[in-house]
Amino acid sequence: MNATAPVFAGLALLLAGPAPALLSRATWPYRTPRAALVLWQAIALAAVLSAFGSGLAIAAELLVPGPDGRPTTSPTREIDALGLPLWLAYVTVFALTLLVGGRLMFSIVRVGVHTRRRRARHRMLVDLLDQSGPHRRAADIRVLAATEPIAYCLPGLRQRVVLSEGTLTSLDEPEVTAIVSHERSHLRARHDLVLEAFTAVHEAFPRVVRSKAALGSVKLLIELLADDSAVKVTGPAPLARALVACAKSTAPQGALAAGGPTTLIRIQRLNERIGDLRVASAAYLGSVAILVVPTLAVAVPWLVELSRLFHG
Repeated sequence: MNATAPVFAGLALLLAGPAPALLSRATWPYRTPRAALVLWQAIALAAVLSAFGSGLAIAAELLVPGPDGRPTTSPTREIDALGLPLWLAYVTVFALTLLVGGRLMFSIVRVGVHTRRRRARHRMLVDLLDQSGPHRRAADIRVLAATEPIAYCLPGLRQRVVLSEGTLTSLDEPEVTAIVSHERSHLRARHDLVLEAFTAVHEAFPRVVRSKAALGSVKLLIELLADDSAVKVTGPAPLARALVACAKSTAPQGALAAGGPTTLIRIQRLNERIGDLRVASAAYLGSVAILVVPTLAVAVPWLVELSRLFHG
């Protein structure tokens, strides 16, 4: 019972900092981006659950038996039973856990509201500035009057794929098809929701323990998944040329751009072998282990002890 809280706390710190930093330096996720993304999600969820588990374990330690043998929440009795230094340590850790939980809920709401507000405003602008006219390629495509190649998408209920006139004039038909397929893959898979969740978790943990590696790696992985979808439509060569043309493409916050700082990595990957069943299987098994094994190993003894405290 006494080891439960430290184990949970240590696991939360490990999964929030060192583990993401280590995984972000690996290259195997480039071959199996879907499995790697599942592993990243498992790490993030396990970090949150471990933080909450540590707080619950601390709360259980504070429930010392009263005169009748039943658990009590009287601070004076808790201090008498635990001693002031240990009681202060338990209360501090429990307060930090509540802080992480509160920050997580606040981050989820804030990121979701702000992102949707920005998208709605930008969607209205691209609809007003649309230059496609009667020759619109598709109902979800909008064309902006810009000479530089630009391509991005606006997720949501009213989805948009935004291109510039420079994109349509500098790319041939297969390349335009490739870049549109890439953006539509983001929209179909709702990659924006994955990014929102990781952004919320990233902001929930204190800066001293969280790692920026997770958010950056997840952004790259969803681009790789969209690239793989586009390759199935046009092949690697048209997509590679389109990515080069749109490498400096920028997008507003809340949108997903085709270009960006990872363009070179993505282009080089198109010429490599993609997909590895053994690596993917190991990643999926690792995801299950990260979520299940520590939880069972630590939570079950704690639950047994807590039940004995209430019913003994």
